[in-house]
Amino acid sequence: MRVGVPKEVKTHEYRVGVTPGAVREYIAAGHTVLAETHAGAGIGAEDETYRKAGAVVVDTAAEVFAQADMIVKVKEPQPSEWVQLREGQILFTYLHLAPDPEQTKGLLASGCTAIAYETVTDARGGLPLLAPMSEVAGRLSIEAAGAALKRSAGGRGLLLGGVPGVQPARVVVIGGGVVGTHAARMAAGLGAEVTVLDRSLPRLRELDEQFAGRVRTRFSTLEALEQEVFEADVVIGAVLVPGVSAPKLVTREMLQHMRRGSVIVDVAIDQGGCFETSHATTHADPTYEVDGVVHYCVANMPGAVPLTSSHALNNATLPFGLELANKGVKAVVENRHLRDGLNIHRGRLTYKAVADSLAIAFSPAEEAIAA
Repeated sequence: MRVGVPKEVKTHEYRVGVTPGAVREYIAAGHTVLAETHAGAGIGAEDETYRKAGAVVVDTAAEVFAQADMIVKVKEPQPSEWVQLREGQILFTYLHLAPDPEQTKGLLASGCTAIAYETVTDARGGLPLLAPMSEVAGRLSIEAAGAALKRSAGGRGLLLGGVPGVQPARVVVIGGGVVGTHAARMAAGLGAEVTVLDRSLPRLRELDEQFAGRVRTRFSTLEALEQEVFEADVVIGAVLVPGVSAPKLVTREMLQHMRRGSVIVDVAIDQGGCFETSHATTHADPTYEVDGVVHYCVANMPGAVPLTSSHALNNATLPFGLELANKGVKAVVENRHLRDGLNIHRGRLTYKAVADSLAIAFSPAEEAIAA
């Protein structure tokens, strides 16, 4: 199979879908890799590095899209990209379709087979291709919060960990999954006072044991959420409902009761965000203020550390990518975890949560493939 690696075009996105090390694996398995020139520039991988790994380097994205049987990316295709996809071509990348009807329509019209990293599952019911970027984003959320808390950035002028004799920042993490756990670990490590809210008692017990009392845990009710958010200096939105838009847990009205200069970091922004006042921002202009509260809502947070992120992502995606390259759509038929990742197939929407969110007709994956 011919595997295509276009250069990412989203604003300040420096990651790459296939690293030179992963190229070698595809080549060893008997496939051809077509990489757009400078595709790996963001991680310091020059074209010559890709050539030495066995890739064919081409001058334009158009050549990659025209010649490849499978496109492997990082971020969801932009309008200039989805119009280049064609029927029968496999797209393997993050999609986050629920809050993005235009992309969904574009992919449906293309006739491609689109497999979303964020909905591929594993034998334990986890999301193995989402997890590495959630780890990165969780850790980065605390770095972002620390920067936004500075007075020069519009924040309260508060140091996350405080100093001896001065109270540290209060950090509230909404959601105790992968993002929330890594955010809590970073914040606690810096000396902040950390509370994690979640609706799963078993998960709260796990976190209590994991952090050995260094992090408070609290069952998430409306009352608990309000109490914690109103007293927080930093609120991290780390809520995930696979495949669907994130629930709006913090309303505009609640902002009126928050501390002036406090900071919201909405890691769920890829799925529409879990704060009512969130809208996607970029690394070029990451924050904005609503009612005196600083919002950080960058939709591709791990893109800020592309070297770490690209290698972490490729470690997770490579086995699935190789299976797709070896078997094509047959891999989706045979592997239920890849089948869970199938969102679109030849003009049919095959992920029910997305179909429900966008009010588009749903086709079960098995039926769509058979048709």
